[in-house]
Amino acid sequence: MKTLNIGIAGAGPAGLAVALMLSPRGHRVEILERFDEASPVGSGLMLQPTGLSVLSTLGLLQPMLALGSRIDRLYGADARSGRTVLDVRYDALAGGRFGLGVQRAALFNTLHDAVVAAGLPIRTGVTLSTVAMAGGKAVLYDAEGHEAGAYDLVIDASGARSALSAGSAVAPKTRELAYGAFWATLDSDGVPHDGNALVQRYDRAKVMIGILPAGKARAGEKDRVAFFWSLKTADADEVRRAGLGRWKGVLLDYWPECGPLLAQIDDWEQLALARYAHRTMRPPVSGRIAFIGDAAHSTSPQLGQGANMALIDAAALAHALDTAADLDAALVAYARARRSHVQLFQLLSLIFTPFYQSDSAVLAWLRDRLVATVARMPPMQALLASIVSGTLVDPFASAGLAECDWHAVRVCGRSQPSGALTADAEEPA
Repeated sequence: MKTLNIGIAGAGPAGLAVALMLSPRGHRVEILERFDEASPVGSGLMLQPTGLSVLSTLGLLQPMLALGSRIDRLYGADARSGRTVLDVRYDALAGGRFGLGVQRAALFNTLHDAVVAAGLPIRTGVTLSTVAMAGGKAVLYDAEGHEAGAYDLVIDASGARSALSAGSAVAPKTRELAYGAFWATLDSDGVPHDGNALVQRYDRAKVMIGILPAGKARAGEKDRVAFFWSLKTADADEVRRAGLGRWKGVLLDYWPECGPLLAQIDDWEQLALARYAHRTMRPPVSGRIAFIGDAAHSTSPQLGQGANMALIDAAALAHALDTAADLDAALVAYARARRSHVQLFQLLSLIFTPFYQSDSAVLAWLRDRLVATVARMPPMQALLASIVSGTLVDPFASAGLAECDWHAVRVCGRSQPSGALTADAEEPA
C-alpha cells in the first residue's frame, strides 16, 4: 500500500483512534471537526474487553485503567418488588475479563492528548456536508459548498447524524427509537453505590434508572458516576415543564437511595437528553469513503457496545490498509472484516432493547420471570457475559488484534463508599 493522504471527518473517539493507528503506518492524516474546539460529548460509557484491547494496541490501556472504574457485574432489579431482573458477571467466562466504566471525557482526553502529542493536525470549525470524486481524489465540501480538502481516502467518523453518511450511495434507512435517556455526570463522594457494578432499576420496560461508576475525567480529579433515566424522547419537554421537583419525586419513589445524586441537580442544563436510532450500513464503504463507528452503524446503548464497536472498526480499517495490495482491496477487506460482528450485535440490540425500553407490559413480564430465570442457568450465564463483552463472535482476528491477557492486567477497583449498597445487598432474601 502506498502512502495515502487521508481526511478523517470527526474528532470523536473513532476519528482520533483511527488517526493514531494510521499515522505510524506512514499515512498522512488530517482530522476535520465541526466544533470550534474538539471536545467530548455525553456522560458515561462502558469500555468492554474489545475496546480495551484496541486501546492496548495504542499504548493507552494503562492511562484508561488509571481513570476508569473496573466493572465486574451488571445488575438490575424491579423497582417495586426488588426481584432480580438482570445479573451478568464477567467472571462467568474464563480469562479474567472485565468492563471499565469511564466518563466520555476520559476516553476523549486520553485519545486527544495522544493525537496532540503525535503532532497530528486537527482542523476545527469545519462542518462537512458532501464528498465528490474529482481527479481521482475524494473531495470534501463544507456546508457553504467550499472545498475543505482533497484526499485519497475519506474516513467518516462523524457520528450517527453524519451528513456524509446520509448523502452516500449506501445510506441506510434510519429507524428513530422512541426511547432515549437523560444523562448526568455527578460526584460520587458520600453516595451509596456499588463501585464495581452497573446497577439499574426497572418499572416494567417503561422506566430504567441506572448508576454507572465512571471514574475520573483526568488524573487528580474526583471519581464520579454516570446517572441515567430512560424516557420517551417525545415526552422530554413535558417532563421539563412539570419541573425538576416533580421529576425528582418520581425517581425517589422508585429508588430512594438516589437522593444524594438528585440533590446535585438543580438545573435541567445538567441533564443531557440522548436520542437513539437504529441504522446499519451495508457495506460501510462507498467509493473512496470508509464509514466507522456510529456513522456506519448505530443502535440503542442497551448492550453497551457503541464506543467499543467504533474502536474495533478503526482497528479493522487500519489492518485492512496495512495488509491489502491496494486501496480498493483494502476497503473490500474492511467491509468483510466487520460484517458478521456488526450484524450480529445490531440484531441482538434489536432483540434485547424492547425488553428494557418499550411500552410492552408483556415483554417486561417475560423478562422479569422467564428470561431472568433462564439467565441464571448454565450455559446462559457465560453466553450473556460473552454478549456484554462483545466477544460472542471473535472480533479480534479480522481486525489484526490480539485480545489482552486480562490476568496480567492490573486495575484498581474503586473502594466502596461508607455505607455503600452493593448489588448483593439489594437483592431480596
